[in-house]
Amino acid sequence: MKSESTAIDMPESSSDAKGKAPIMAASSGAKGGYRRGIAIFDFVLRLGAIVTALAAAAVMGTSDESLPFFTQFFQFQASYDDIPTFQFFVIAMGIVAGYLVLSLPFSVVAIVRPHAGGPRLPLLILDTVALTLNTAAGAAAAAIVYLAHNGNSNTNWLAICNQYGNFCQKVSGAVVASMITAAIFVFLIVLSAFALRRH
Repeated sequence: MKSESTAIDMPESSSDAKGKAPIMAASSGAKGGYRRGIAIFDFVLRLGAIVTALAAAAVMGTSDESLPFFTQFFQFQASYDDIPTFQFFVIAMGIVAGYLVLSLPFSVVAIVRPHAGGPRLPLLILDTVALTLNTAAGAAAAAIVYLAHNGNSNTNWLAICNQYGNFCQKVSGAVVASMITAAIFVFLIVLSAFALRRH
């Protein structure tokens, strides 16, 4: 007589079933906290970019110097509005600063709702446009500042920074501030792209 073995299928214990949900919730919470950290860092970087962009526009817009020797008919003066490139720089950096201020609410939404990918894509696109404008203005102004410092003997353009030292110091500082703003934009774009990839 053959003995028959009986296999009984045991259902999964309730303790095992309950143990999976907290693990999944914990991993989801960790991802949310990670994304919220990225969003907070994005907000702080935007505040820093606003400061540097406004500083660049303000310093360039107030760059003006008159030489101490002048006559009744002639006065030697250097001002940013004498050079169209510097005028473009002031306008462009003002636009960049204005955009950064308008982008703050989107950055706040990303902090409040870290899982929402909606605000990220417009920020990524507009940050790239703003970076392009910022870089164009900064590079054009840097070329003029280089000529002001060194001149160009081939075209008989004289270096003016020996005479207009204060003016050259201000415009050089404005260009450096614009380049810092451009570097911050690069970080912002990388953060937005990374956050979108995580979604």
